[in-house]
Amino acid sequence: MSEQQRPGSDTSTFVFTPRKNGQAQSVSDELAAWMSTGWADTERRDLEPIEQAGHTARRRAAVSAAFPGERLVVPAGQLLTRSNDTEYPFRAASDYAYLTGDTSDGGCLVLTPRADGGHDSVLYLKPRSNRENGEFWLGGYGELWTGRRNSLSEAADLFGVATADVTTLADALLATDTAVRVVRGHDAALDAVVDEVRGDADEEARAKSAALDEELGVVLADHRLVKDEWEVAQLQLAVDATVRGFEDVARTLPQAKDTSERFIEGTFFLRARVEGNDVGYGTIAASGANATTLHWTRNDGPVRDGDLLLLDAGVETTSLYTADVTRTMPVSGTFTDVQRKVYDLVYAAQEAGIAAVAPGAPFIAFHQASQRALAEGLIEWGLLEGPVDRVLELGLQRRYTLHGTGHMLGLDVHDCAVSRQEVHLYGDLKPGMVLTVEPGLYFQPDDTTVPEELRGIGVRIEDDVLVTGDGRTVLSAGLPRSSAEVEAWLAERLPRA
Repeated sequence: MSEQQRPGSDTSTFVFTPRKNGQAQSVSDELAAWMSTGWADTERRDLEPIEQAGHTARRRAAVSAAFPGERLVVPAGQLLTRSNDTEYPFRAASDYAYLTGDTSDGGCLVLTPRADGGHDSVLYLKPRSNRENGEFWLGGYGELWTGRRNSLSEAADLFGVATADVTTLADALLATDTAVRVVRGHDAALDAVVDEVRGDADEEARAKSAALDEELGVVLADHRLVKDEWEVAQLQLAVDATVRGFEDVARTLPQAKDTSERFIEGTFFLRARVEGNDVGYGTIAASGANATTLHWTRNDGPVRDGDLLLLDAGVETTSLYTADVTRTMPVSGTFTDVQRKVYDLVYAAQEAGIAAVAPGAPFIAFHQASQRALAEGLIEWGLLEGPVDRVLELGLQRRYTLHGTGHMLGLDVHDCAVSRQEVHLYGDLKPGMVLTVEPGLYFQPDDTTVPEELRGIGVRIEDDVLVTGDGRTVLSAGLPRSSAEVEAWLAERLPRA
């Protein structure tokens, strides 16, 4: 594979060493000369702008207004090594995708301040492979290895922003003394270039620079809290595909019983890859007592009649917006009495939480409503000693529920996590925000504080909810929620004996 380059290095100066399966290969002068000739001109195609180009321009303008006179550097990220000389599938950094619509690796958006105010935006990208020096067929990242890239002029048409060769980026940054901020942690080489630009001489200066970078990330997260209509449509696409993935799983439960939870995970993954980019996070396919482990992603346990299956999964669209939905369903198609008892309490808690989602309501209100419903049920069952206000004040219900009731959703499954707490966790809901409502109860197999019949039962119900101008819309309403609806839904999809 080709030698790794820092941003700003000129590919024409590199001698590419051909490698196959990690082994160097010799190349004759005759073959090298022949490979550089006889190729048709495919440099230019006419491409229509991406659907969200107007939205990304507006987003860049908003970020520009927040940082007058400063250069902003927002990288896509680089390929990460999985093992030896193979990489993980690439997923662009969320802030970069939000501001550009591009999802390819190695790019970087730079907003450079103008003297008259505002910023000029330039999208630095990998150009087409060089046909003169052999990079296109010898380098492991050349186009004959990884596929044709857009030319820079094509990319400019596609994304509606000026483009430049990413190999010139380091020199462009180093050639100015303008104050600069970078979204750190996605491109180590680029972070190092920004550090060189700043030339911080001591710990105090480095701490100040780190605070400036952190603030850029916070402002971007704040802007992403409220989704525009295009983003809402993308989230609905993700949810609709996720609903179909859950239906796929229901139809193949008999095959999962013959194998393991991995069959469920794989079934849903097929839907995610066919209709989107990937899954938005590691699928939780937890059967039986595994459902009491909140982030069970091993998915290697048995699937048995008589058990509940907790499936927490979401399709990520090609534009990188993800759904996040959980359903708990009886593998046999019918809840036992004790399973129904637990399920119905979680359902009541979710109903209370969804009802509390409304514009102007505190973000935390839906969590408080759900937790109160769970606490009241646990007191009624005799598992906790009331009154309910005491239980909630001390958080005693958390032994059996453990987690919060939801989070923001968007480009990240736990979206906008670094946004300011006063506008997120302790702020009010606004139209355009999308969040999950997902109460759960988890009775551990070895918890002697609960009757034996409850031990090993885990139930979570999760839906994706859009805050509207006059209330809410449950984006995932295409999946049933009540115990009776789940049984009827399964009856229509489980193969008949």
